[in-house]
Amino acid sequence: MAAARVLLLLSGRAESPSFAQSVCGLLGAGPGLGPWPTHCGLKRGRLVLSDGPFPGSSARLPLQRPPFCPFAALDQQLRTPGAELPSNRGVDLGVAVLLQSSDQSVLLTRRTRTLSVSPNLWVPPGGHVGLDEELLDGGLRELQEETGLQLPHGQFSWVPLGLWESAYPPRLSWGLPRYHHIILYLLVVSWESQQQLQARIQPNPSEVSAFMWLGPEIAAAVAAAEDGTETLTHLPRDLPPSVLRRQREGQRWDQVCPQALAAASGQVEPEWQPR
Repeated sequence: MAAARVLLLLSGRAESPSFAQSVCGLLGAGPGLGPWPTHCGLKRGRLVLSDGPFPGSSARLPLQRPPFCPFAALDQQLRTPGAELPSNRGVDLGVAVLLQSSDQSVLLTRRTRTLSVSPNLWVPPGGHVGLDEELLDGGLRELQEETGLQLPHGQFSWVPLGLWESAYPPRLSWGLPRYHHIILYLLVVSWESQQQLQARIQPNPSEVSAFMWLGPEIAAAVAAAEDGTETLTHLPRDLPPSVLRRQREGQRWDQVCPQALAAASGQVEPEWQPR
């Protein structure tokens, strides 16, 4: 098995969850979507999680999962004979960057239709974290690879916002999951305005088909609708048609963590203060 990227402290021992296990479930999450407060150790190339404080923990973050999380569903039902999940893999680690401009707009990108995982979805820039890579460095690298944006050193602050248990395919009705990640959401606050950042964006056409900026009120409204706490009745007409359609039809953005988006919009206070 490859080196563990996500470790759980269970009964005082560090354990690597298997691919088929629900991380939320192992940490004692009950039914529902969360969020569940989770203590985290943010280390180079890996994440240590526990339901209680431990030496080396550096943050207490909300952990969430989608309502149709296949790993939660698999915990509650018998496996179909012959339909086996990987036994030699653990849970992978990813990072997502909610880039906020100095005038409080948040950047989202739409993945291209040709990508094999989560095609055509609106998501924050992000991806895998390298084995020996700092989590922030991994997020900034993915931001540059996808959008061409390289943030000048010393001209931004950042704070971890939350954790999201992600699977693909995201629903059992689409087939057994082939990917299992814990995604760490980071809020990166640039000292540049939306207009200044916009002038430097050069989307990678192999990964990004479109991008948009959400103002604080729209980000908060989308987060509330995704979290199931609110239904959108009035939507700005300048949002992309695909976004308007998803919200009006009550469709969820399968890979967007509502708690993190709410914190980026200023509706929820993050546990940490920006660095």
